[in-house]
Amino acid sequence: MAKRNPFGARTPGAPGDLAPSWGGRGIRGPKRTEGEGLAAVRGSRQAVQVGSPPVAPSIMDLPPERPPELGWPGHARVRLRTWWPAKMIGTTLVMTAFFAAYFWLLDHPVFPVTVMPLIAIDRLIAFRPEALPLYLSLWIYVSLAPALLIDRRELLSYALAAVGLSMIGLGIFFFRPTAVPRLEADWSQYPAVAFLQSVDASGNACPSLHVAFAVFTAVWLARVLRQMGAGPLAGAINWLWCLGIVYSTVAIRQHVALDVFAGVALGAVVAAAHLRWLRVFPGLPPI
Repeated sequence: MAKRNPFGARTPGAPGDLAPSWGGRGIRGPKRTEGEGLAAVRGSRQAVQVGSPPVAPSIMDLPPERPPELGWPGHARVRLRTWWPAKMIGTTLVMTAFFAAYFWLLDHPVFPVTVMPLIAIDRLIAFRPEALPLYLSLWIYVSLAPALLIDRRELLSYALAAVGLSMIGLGIFFFRPTAVPRLEADWSQYPAVAFLQSVDASGNACPSLHVAFAVFTAVWLARVLRQMGAGPLAGAINWLWCLGIVYSTVAIRQHVALDVFAGVALGAVVAAAHLRWLRVFPGLPPI
């Protein structure tokens, strides 16, 4: 028979003992595979809910514990495989709808287009066509956060927040269309940048939705990385990637500094409001 301590709990090491929580440093249970580890976390939550008074689950918890044998890269692989077809299709549909509306507004301005002024920062940042890959990497970057989400309520709310950010930006472009000053250069030397500017036409400038989505993604990705137990290096790479995208918008002359400031403000406000909404309404019914 297992020994019990005076408080009624099993004494560690007694026969039939369960291993302490994965988050502790005590005795560990048998090594689990990635799928078994995530299933055990979910199963333990259900068991607690059966024997305990009902507590409204927090959408902000994704899950609070994880098997240490996996490490955060293994945990990330589990998340990436969860509902990956739905995530891929949903992300593609949202991006397609966004670009359709974006380019329609770009080609059919209803109101006069305002050319954005330059400020001192614009003159300090040199034209760098080699920053184009950083600029284009946004479309990989913005796909990472939703790909790593595993809570259906959180995933849907993330999509709604991204749509809301788009609607705010597109609404501003409709009522106050803007463009950046044309850069005089020999574009034959920079064919890739010239092609981008011929497609995007440097319009729909302020706020920069490129910057807004980079900041929105950085806030969410930082949160998900913390939940997976990723170290400071992964967090630093996340923010450096975001900063590189922000820099590239001015370096290739797709935006001016004022566009960037407005984009940072828009992305940060929407991300903060979204996370605040999730904290205020943690007990929403499951989807």
